[in-house]
Amino acid sequence: MPGKWGHGIRPIQEPPVKTPKRIEPLVEDGLVDSVVRQLMSGKEAMIFVVRCGEETRCAKVYKAADQRSFRQSVDYTEGRRTKNSRRARAMEKGTRYGRKQREEAWQSAEVDALYRLAAAGVRVPKPYNFHEGVLLMELVSDGAGNPAPRLIDLEFTAEEARSHHRRLIAEVVRMLCAGVVHGDLSEYNILIDADGPVIIDLPQAVDAAGNSHAKSMLERDVRNLATSLGRFAPELLATDFGAEIWAHYEHGTLTVETALTGRFEHSTAPVKLGEVIQVIDDAKFEEAARRLRMEQ
Repeated sequence: MPGKWGHGIRPIQEPPVKTPKRIEPLVEDGLVDSVVRQLMSGKEAMIFVVRCGEETRCAKVYKAADQRSFRQSVDYTEGRRTKNSRRARAMEKGTRYGRKQREEAWQSAEVDALYRLAAAGVRVPKPYNFHEGVLLMELVSDGAGNPAPRLIDLEFTAEEARSHHRRLIAEVVRMLCAGVVHGDLSEYNILIDADGPVIIDLPQAVDAAGNSHAKSMLERDVRNLATSLGRFAPELLATDFGAEIWAHYEHGTLTVETALTGRFEHSTAPVKLGEVIQVIDDAKFEEAARRLRMEQ
């Protein structure tokens, strides 16, 4: 039986197919032995099932910027930093080199998020390598050892829907406690393996403290969960976990153990801009301190 991360996947008994050009460097470097088949093609990447020694993994091949339907947006890239000043200037000026660096930064953001979230205990695919625009990672499987289905492709009982929703809200909280908001969470990028939901597709993940759109993105992510699973358990449609979670985060009271109700009373009082700015500054300071501790 597969474990928590889908380990123990049985080798897929299919003849290897021709290796896509983008995966050839991984084969030459001994990271991939053969390509089994294409698993899917999304708005930003193509996913291939590959063999790596005795293991079956997946290779995510990012599409070129002009081939993607999901466009990079300043809403997502706000708050991202690069330590290389030459690279940062080129990215800002939009030179050819800068565009290439921006594209690489967009892709590597998913790798960084996967490592960061996995370390925090969030259920995401385990990353193995990132090479030449190809992310090599765990193939999440169902109970039979086949690639796990997406949430959109399944039907649930009301009890199952409530259970998945409860676990996904806990994952959203765990992500935010790690300083990350998915930014594009929906029924299309959640897999259901033998042990429950696994969150995928994170190149657009945003830094909660450094991005001014993080609150609205988190609330949208949570609304998407309620809408998807509310088809099977309608009472979920009336919940407001997003606003409740963010309020705890703003006040520094959010932990993975925080008891949530799904109810939130929105204030109608005038916004005190100075207090809002102070909260944002405090959050940025705390995030900078957390990153410094991690680097040390």
